Amino acid sequence: MAGQARARKNAPPREDVLSAAMEMIAERGLEKLTMAAIGREVGMSSGHLLYYFRTKDELLLRTLEWSEGRLGAERGRLLARPGTARERLDAYVDLYVPDAVGDPHWTLWLEVWNRSLNADEEGRDRQAAIEGAWHRDLVALLAEGVSRGEFGAIDPDRFASRLRALLDGFSIHVAIGLRGTGREQVLTHVREFLDAALASDS
Repeated sequence: MAGQARARKNAPPREDVLSAAMEMIAERGLEKLTMAAIGREVGMSSGHLLYYFRTKDELLLRTLEWSEGRLGAERGRLLARPGTARERLDAYVDLYVPDAVGDPHWTLWLEVWNRSLNADEEGRDRQAAIEGAWHRDLVALLAEGVSRGEFGAIDPDRFASRLRALLDGFSIHVAIGLRGTGREQVLTHVREFLDAALASDS
């Protein structure tokens, strides 16, 4: 018990660990992200990290949740700003699509998705909560556009599901560097799709 108390007392703030993990993914990729390597970055032993996070899978999921929290705050600011619903929808898409090949957030997302095959129900629920936040914000934005007459008569929930599936597919292509699907090409494809799919009759 005394050893555990010392670990709690000497441990850096949890956010520092999660931030260090994200920085390591950005700089070195996931293959270099080990508990020992993160421990060296924050001055903790891998044993202490395991005490706090239990497994590497848990550390990765918590890092993703932390990163999503930051993205969620940015998304909230974008969606609350003045302007048309379409302008804010374009900002949503811009935030959603990876910045470039190896985008650290998407690299982490892909790894967590891959590991979700073996995740327990709690882990799957936490992943669903992340997805749900993006979905709810998109549905609300689409519904606003419909109510203002900016968008045609779409079902916001169904359209949001389809749009996010499109964005996920394109985003994976950008993140892994599939030829012919760079970020700017993807944004052009999505804008053209939205122009056609959301056209108002008025």
